[in-house]
Amino acid sequence: MTAPQDENSVDRKCPLAELAPVQAVLFDVDGTLCDSDPLHYYAFREMLQEIGFNGGVPIDEEFFIKNVAGKHNDDIARALFPDDYERGLKFCDDKEAMFRRLVTEQLKPVNGLYKVKKWIEDHGLKRAAVTNAPRPNAELMISMLGLSDFFEAVIIGGECEHAKPHPEPYLKALEVLKVSKDHTFIFEDSISGIKAGVAAEMPVVGIATRNPEHLLMQAKPALLVKDYDDPKLWAALDELDKRGGNINKA
Repeated sequence: MTAPQDENSVDRKCPLAELAPVQAVLFDVDGTLCDSDPLHYYAFREMLQEIGFNGGVPIDEEFFIKNVAGKHNDDIARALFPDDYERGLKFCDDKEAMFRRLVTEQLKPVNGLYKVKKWIEDHGLKRAAVTNAPRPNAELMISMLGLSDFFEAVIIGGECEHAKPHPEPYLKALEVLKVSKDHTFIFEDSISGIKAGVAAEMPVVGIATRNPEHLLMQAKPALLVKDYDDPKLWAALDELDKRGGNINKA
């Protein structure tokens, strides 16, 4: 009988091996490429307090994770301003402008990002960014990280009929890259994003940058790692290499 899996490690023997030969890797942006959630949290907390939201009491991280992290602005607007959706949309637009100002000063990549970037390039894999962030935010963050030429496509949830947690943005990425879900995996840091990837029937590597591991686990990632330096990730990638490398490399 197989020993029960440790719920917190999600460390199957070969969580990505069935993908071999791999064709593509898809990335979320916020919290996955860069540790941007603290900037979003700061902007929401300051601006909501300024307008007297919650009686002027600042929101805490638990509120942020539940109502904001990984969600599309349409859904955030409805959650924060259920009686005035248009005001909520305007608030989110203003908040994004503040966020972009913060990004230019404080954005940092997730640990090990450029190491996994090199692995992908060395293997000749296709790649796309898939995000619920507005396009100006996504393109600014990708540019600040020096990844504008790395991604072949940037798929925006708000430009699809359905944003994450619906699978459509990830399915659109497959279509644009002309690759199979059976040979593609995803990096994600939010519950919403992991659910979208799982619904698109691709294995998701969860990145536990800010969101609690026990909550990410509920979305059923194939593997959960701390960051791109995590030995669990490199053990999985090494096993993937042993099982068949990739399709695109000459």
